[in-house]
This record gives sequence, structure tokens and C-alpha cells, in this order.
Amino acid sequence: MSENERLINASVEDVFAILTDGWSYASWVVGASRIRDVEPGWPQPGHSIHHSVGAWPLLIDDTTTIEQHQPLRYLQLRVRAWPTGEGIVEFEATDLDGRCQLVMREHPAKGPAALLPKALVDPILHARNTETLERLALIAEGRRL
Repeated sequence: MSENERLINASVEDVFAILTDGWSYASWVVGASRIRDVEPGWPQPGHSIHHSVGAWPLLIDDTTTIEQHQPLRYLQLRVRAWPTGEGIVEFEATDLDGRCQLVMREHPAKGPAALLPKALVDPILHARNTETLERLALIAEGRRL
């Protein structure tokens, strides 16, 4: 399982406002190109956002579904990007004197990517998620202005 950690100079509330805004997903998740729909009820468990992954003209339409949500503390997503497979992504937030310590964990859960060796997959996920957290931090820190 790949794990990234980032101290964000914004409140846990500001960070979770972005994490739970399905329409903002493509602005901070590396690889997500566009959001096609956000189901009513998002971010409650069982609800999905419908997104596209990749770059035109090679776009894959798929979904991300909330598996668990503890407001301002924890979010677990099932991310689909077939034909590569599915992954589980977790975000865990801690308040540190008004700033957000955010841990992001990801691992392949199903499909071809889940068959690859962890030693091959984890460095790729770690690099991608470093940039994902950078983008998330820039948006969250900008909300404070």
C-alpha cells in the first residue's frame, strides 16, 4: 500500500470541503480529466461521481464511489479506471493547531493492476499521490485567502 502524508496550511474543514466536493475532483486528482456527474447524496457511502480518466482522445469513463465517510476525519473511496482495475483510496485527517495533517493511502484492489508486484506499483502510486496532495493543498490553502 502506498502512503503519502502532507501538512496543509488550511483547516481540516477546508480540506474536507474539497475532498467531498465531487465536482472539484478533476482539479486535484492526477489522471482525472473531467467530471460527468455527481450523484445526489454524495458524499454519503454508496454514492458515486462519474468521471473520465486520461487525455483526449483516449478517455476512459468510469466512477468513484464512497465506501466510508466520517466527516472531517476519514474518507474511503473505491476508484475505478477499467481496464486497469480498481483501487481503494483513503484520506485520514488530523487537526494540528488549525492546520490539516492529511494521510493518503492507496492500493490496487481488483483487476490487472492488482496483479502487479507491490514493489512496482507503490512507487508509481507514491509519485502520483505526491502531486495529488500538492494540488489539493494549493486549492485548500487558496480557500483561506
